[in-house]
Amino acid sequence: MTATVGTTTGSPTGALGVRDWELWSTTARLVVTDPARLAAAADLVDDLLDAVDRAASRFRPDSELLGLARSGDGDVVLSPLLAALLAEALAAARATGGAVDPTLGGALAALGYDRDFSLLDRPRTVPGVATGGRRAGTPLVVRSLPGWRSLALAGHRLSMPAGVQLDLGATAKAGAADRAATLVSERLGTGVLVSLGGDVATAGAPPAGGWQVTVQDLPVDVPQQVTLAAGAALATSSTVRRTWRTGDRDVHHLLDPRTGQPTRGPWRTASVVATSCTRANAASTAALVKGGDAVAWLRGTGLPARLVSEDGDVVVLGGWPAPAAPEGRAS
Repeated sequence: MTATVGTTTGSPTGALGVRDWELWSTTARLVVTDPARLAAAADLVDDLLDAVDRAASRFRPDSELLGLARSGDGDVVLSPLLAALLAEALAAARATGGAVDPTLGGALAALGYDRDFSLLDRPRTVPGVATGGRRAGTPLVVRSLPGWRSLALAGHRLSMPAGVQLDLGATAKAGAADRAATLVSERLGTGVLVSLGGDVATAGAPPAGGWQVTVQDLPVDVPQQVTLAAGAALATSSTVRRTWRTGDRDVHHLLDPRTGQPTRGPWRTASVVATSCTRANAASTAALVKGGDAVAWLRGTGLPARLVSEDGDVVVLGGWPAPAAPEGRAS
């Protein structure tokens, strides 16, 4: 899952159609360059997002993800949509060396994230204060995890070990943003931006000057505006947005697949621009999981990226515009 990005979208020469709403315990925004198409675009997006939720939600009892029925040989036949979403999750796992892993559902549930985020206990620590994902003195428990390589997807048929709990939160929301933007552009012939929390996808012709997107994780952070060209996407992952109290510690939702525990820094926020939101999200999530290796790994991808440390320092690389001094440094 990703942090909410405050998005400011506008054109100096014309009006845009804008709709904001709450979705999946985060904020969503739909923007079209043709305001007359907003209502039709909203209907298309709502239907698509409902289909994604019915396919991949970990929390609604009627979702396909929670109701996977195995045949006698241990295989599961998936719907075309869930198969596509899982294929994207496995591609993200391969591209990130396993830093993004769709088999962490059981580990998240063990940490208490077994219901909608709005129902979890609030954390006691202040967002933005480094906690390392656990209270000092609490021993780190390394769990035996199935790992993404335990899954075999061939077309719509999935083979996986018994007891595996899938979680597609790291990629399905980004994939939904990509699909929604493409659908609106192709069906209605308008430029469109779809933002689902920190996952921003665009399609079609942008407004004059491009899509203006303000990147800001916490209210105390200095906002930075970036311009997205036609078809560009942006994703932000954060360890300070989805936090909750479990037992005697505060935890967050971004887990290290090697331990099944929340990542422990040094970065708390990662933003990445790519040609698809799915790819951007995989990179931003992987950066936080990779921790001290994030800068070198991101530089290898060539993607524009912005990292914020637990102390609030900013590092930009890959062509991401440098923030005004003394906020950060280009790398």
